[in-house]
Amino acid sequence: MRELPKLVSVVIPAYNARAVIDTQLEALAAQDYAGEMEVVVGDNRSTDGLREHLADHPLRDRLRLRHVDAPEVQCAAHARNAGVAASSGEFLAFCDADDRAHPGWLTALVEAAREADMVSGALETGSINAPEIAERVSIEAPERGFEFPGFLPFASGSNCGVWRDAFEAVGGWDESFRRAGEDMDFSWRIQLAGYTLGHAPTAITAYRLKTTYRELWDQSLSYGEVDPRLYKRYRAAGFRRNLLALPVVAVLLFIRNPLLPTAVTRLPRGQWLAYLARAVGRVRGSIGHRVWFV
Repeated sequence: MRELPKLVSVVIPAYNARAVIDTQLEALAAQDYAGEMEVVVGDNRSTDGLREHLADHPLRDRLRLRHVDAPEVQCAAHARNAGVAASSGEFLAFCDADDRAHPGWLTALVEAAREADMVSGALETGSINAPEIAERVSIEAPERGFEFPGFLPFASGSNCGVWRDAFEAVGGWDESFRRAGEDMDFSWRIQLAGYTLGHAPTAITAYRLKTTYRELWDQSLSYGEVDPRLYKRYRAAGFRRNLLALPVVAVLLFIRNPLLPTAVTRLPRGQWLAYLARAVGRVRGSIGHRVWFV
């Protein structure tokens, strides 16, 4: 069992997050964690005045808040790496600028990390999104954690923690994952390097969802496009395809078509759109990466 860290560094990747980041910073200031913490914001090319907003933020001293420029690569992975490079804690906790950590989030994450090298937290969508938005995405129950069928469990990049020695041993977040998949890749590299992944079901973050169908489509499409890439990278490590996935998804999309009444399909239109976008993304990704994974 590891000792409690002397300092926890909370790292937040941010891009044009001035309008939403205060909700997260206020949530971090309300944490019941008894140890020392600092907050580092990795600013990934923001143009909305985020730097100036954080420079004289009322919580700056309380959170030991720092702003770090991360302009080299446009992606969350780079912003996180830049934040980590500027941080000092033995334990690194990651959350997103547009979410809201529950008061016991950091305490639960750190406590679980005493018995694991990396820890996943849980997500909920009901408290931060309108009901009609929250129903678009199915979120795993807090006690279940995150699993990818056919391979290893993983942690969401929007709610996880890792000891610095493990982070540095695997080289941090892979910045070649520009839109999605970097959290699965990082979690799997951690485990395949011999480190352990634990789960803290009470380390909960309110996860903000995309509000428009266009944003939902783009996000789900990117999730689908990265699946074949992950399969290609990790198939030698045991990642298996589900050969029934394509016909099952095709039947699901047909019988739950939103042109039919919801009472018949029993599936919100947003969920159907997300399933369709991910299926289309997997086909596109399979072509792009020259590997069939649908």
